[in-house]
Amino acid sequence: MKKINFLFLLLTNLIFAQQENIIFAEIINGGKTILVKQTISFKNTTPNHILEIDLSDWNYALATKKSALANKFSDEFNRSFHLSKTKERANTEIESVIDNQKMSLNYYRDIVQPDIIHLKLNKPLETNEIGNYTFNYTLTLPSAQFTRFGWYNKDKIILKNCFLNMCAFREGKFNKQSEYNLDDLNTNLTNYSVFLSTKEPYFVTSDLEKKLLSPNQIHLSGNNKSNFIIILEAQNSYETFENNNQTIQTNLKPNQIHPYIKNFFIKRVSSYIESKIRSNEKIKLVISEEDYLREPFYGLNELPNFISPFSPDFIFELKFLKTYLNTYLASHLRIDFRKDHWILEGIQHYFIKKYLDEFYPNMKAFGKLADFKLLKGYKIINMPFTEQFLYNYLLMARKNLDQPIGMEKDQLIKFNEKIAGKFKAGLLLNYTASLMGEKKFEAKIKDFITINKEQEEVSREDFYNLFSTTNNSNFWLKNLVEKDEITDLKIQYSKRNNDQIEIAITSSLEFPIPYTYGLYKNKELVEIVQDTIIKNKKINFDKWKYDYIELNPANLLPEWDNRNNFKKFNHNIFGNKPLKFTFFKDIENPKYNQIFFVPTAEFNLYDGILVGMKFNNRSIIDQPIGFNIVPNYSTKTNTLAGSANLTYSKNYKNSNLYVSRYGVGLTRLHYLPDAFYTKIAPSISFHFRNPDLRKNEGQSVLLRQVYVYQERSAFIKKQNENYSVFNVRYNYFKSELINQFSYSSDIQVANSFGKVSGSIGFRKLFENNKYITLRAFGGFFMYNDNKSSNFFSFGVDRPSDYLFDYPLLGRSESSGIYSQQYVNAEGGFKSKFNQRFANQYIFTINTSLNIWNWIEIYGDIGTYKSTGLQPKYKFDSGIHLNLVQDYFELFFPVYSSNGFELNDKNYGEKIRFVVTLSPKILTSLFTRRWF
Repeated sequence: MKKINFLFLLLTNLIFAQQENIIFAEIINGGKTILVKQTISFKNTTPNHILEIDLSDWNYALATKKSALANKFSDEFNRSFHLSKTKERANTEIESVIDNQKMSLNYYRDIVQPDIIHLKLNKPLETNEIGNYTFNYTLTLPSAQFTRFGWYNKDKIILKNCFLNMCAFREGKFNKQSEYNLDDLNTNLTNYSVFLSTKEPYFVTSDLEKKLLSPNQIHLSGNNKSNFIIILEAQNSYETFENNNQTIQTNLKPNQIHPYIKNFFIKRVSSYIESKIRSNEKIKLVISEEDYLREPFYGLNELPNFISPFSPDFIFELKFLKTYLNTYLASHLRIDFRKDHWILEGIQHYFIKKYLDEFYPNMKAFGKLADFKLLKGYKIINMPFTEQFLYNYLLMARKNLDQPIGMEKDQLIKFNEKIAGKFKAGLLLNYTASLMGEKKFEAKIKDFITINKEQEEVSREDFYNLFSTTNNSNFWLKNLVEKDEITDLKIQYSKRNNDQIEIAITSSLEFPIPYTYGLYKNKELVEIVQDTIIKNKKINFDKWKYDYIELNPANLLPEWDNRNNFKKFNHNIFGNKPLKFTFFKDIENPKYNQIFFVPTAEFNLYDGILVGMKFNNRSIIDQPIGFNIVPNYSTKTNTLAGSANLTYSKNYKNSNLYVSRYGVGLTRLHYLPDAFYTKIAPSISFHFRNPDLRKNEGQSVLLRQVYVYQERSAFIKKQNENYSVFNVRYNYFKSELINQFSYSSDIQVANSFGKVSGSIGFRKLFENNKYITLRAFGGFFMYNDNKSSNFFSFGVDRPSDYLFDYPLLGRSESSGIYSQQYVNAEGGFKSKFNQRFANQYIFTINTSLNIWNWIEIYGDIGTYKSTGLQPKYKFDSGIHLNLVQDYFELFFPVYSSNGFELNDKNYGEKIRFVVTLSPKILTSLFTRRWF
């Protein structure tokens, strides 16, 4: 590599930055490999000497499956990295490290954080001393499929966060942060000088200043930066736009947009944001399609153009607005983006909302769909575009999966990291602006940008100080950012007193919070009042002056439930809100009591096709009280059937117990062609979870009393009596991509029997994409007075399901296709034996191992016993086609205690199948990636 005298560069540049980073990078092997000579210069500005320096090697995070990033992929059920080949992963091979005196230095990788390097110094770095450390190493770039940075092919490479960087050094210690695919490298301001050489000519795009040294060598430089990006392409995809003091390079893909329109939108967005923030600083920005795809505006362009409800112009403008704001703010802020990400996200989404409200005041959440008369009654279709910000946050809050936005970003679950947390941050800043006035608020944002210019390190306390007029320790914004509490204002009651009306308002928060309420007459807002509440408040006014009151009328404060914010002073027989029937689903509308209806179709052998209508109050956003009423018509018996349930859920914050549910369910269906069963099941359940939501670890306890009433049937000689069973169930699970573990226990007590059972499940995914599944089940009767009947016995190959918990298509069948339906419960055998039930005890082990994709081999072994019979020892084995797990599966027995089953002339009757008609099972396979 080319040699250079670093002395002049180091002395001049270190005047302004604590660090200097000079990199010679030679790109070889089609861009997959980079030979690097890098000199890092660091000035010790602390009063103490330093014996060891910590560096980030984020490229190495994609070299090992033991890194924090690999664990994150596993937590989110992302298989791409775990199943990747060695050639797709990264590597950093360090050949040598020398100091100022040309002496070799030793280093070691952190065991817990392998993408952190600890460099041992030969002698202490004293106060105000500058240390120069030169690294010779080889980078193997990762495939860009993992993070969208790295190696795409020999014609496209994106370099970001791949070179060695010193960890941020603040308050006398290094801040060691691992790579989590958050693009939030934390380092002190650094002067970068990069000499890049290539075997083949590339077009180079970067936010660093460029100087071409030769056709295959370029010098890139930038001062006081925390990171940089370099894109190398065989064919240039970037356009450059100049607007005032901004140089904007972008390759955002516009669909069917005229270049003039594209240029207009880019200038309008950049001019608008610059006018609001006024940094007056010459900047160079790269706004890439890859950055947008890393942080898209979810839901905006998921549909193809020909059915998209938004115009290509609007889609491009919003894509550019979001990505531009993120890049612009990241280049101006000197916060710790891991800890204080919400500041950038809040400012970003504040200005997104402002921009859309100003230039697209009539844009609806679903664009052109709002023009269809058939959809006029749907709030989700016709609400303002920016109102979806609130509901994206509420989606998590109502599930009790929201997390404080002030939490470090690597601790957030995916939906909160990507969507809900960003919108909540924007909502809080919008609410702050509404309280103090937009002009004053935006002036404070400008002041914050100025602080970031003047200080190398800026924290959330600097941000709070701009908006708080009191002690920050009880500042409402700080509390809403950092505390995990439900925010809910509620009209508790209204009371008439002569000509006065008294309204009692309560707050769920323990600290004071500003709020607003609106007073209406003849459906028009007459007065809006701003006040502060601590726990509760009473207000009085003339009863003839207003018709109703509404708390938080503009929905700017992100509340947990705004349905209790509305109070009419003269209401009708339906109470405070009128009744509204809506087909299928809608977002909740706080001014109505909503009932949704949707046609249903179900099937079982005895009822045939069940057609009916489901009535419920469950909107797209969860709510505490929910009901389902599903009357069905049985086409086979020409009778009415169906089900109903009512539930109440109570969420808990700052506790391992996060929700308790109280409910009652009723089901009435045929269990034989001429006989109904009716099941009534009141229940209470308690759900616990690990406070670290990324662990996906939880427990639950269910207590229920199941009452079953069965009509008499001509198809059975001995009729089972109606019965009642008290049931207690405990479940534990810990689930991620590589390892899944669960166990459960079950106790059932009835007049005629009592039984205890338990199961343990384990699933392991190996690096060669093979996985093994193990399950063990055991159970025994404490007492059993039904020894002449197997109705309450343990099932060897299928449970009798006397509690009517499983969706069996032909629950009373002992032969024929419907008897071949398989349920992974109790004994779990796939082969059928002569003795299919056990009324004393049963112990089994079920295993499966995939051999290719969705093809598995399975094996079961176990023992069971019934009264008066010898213990049975059985086994079976065969092929399992796991086409869609828990949704559609097939089992083909091969060899078992019955012998070689393939020789059986009635082999078709031995094939077992899993089929589930519930869409919840299928959707859970996707939601586990996000929640």
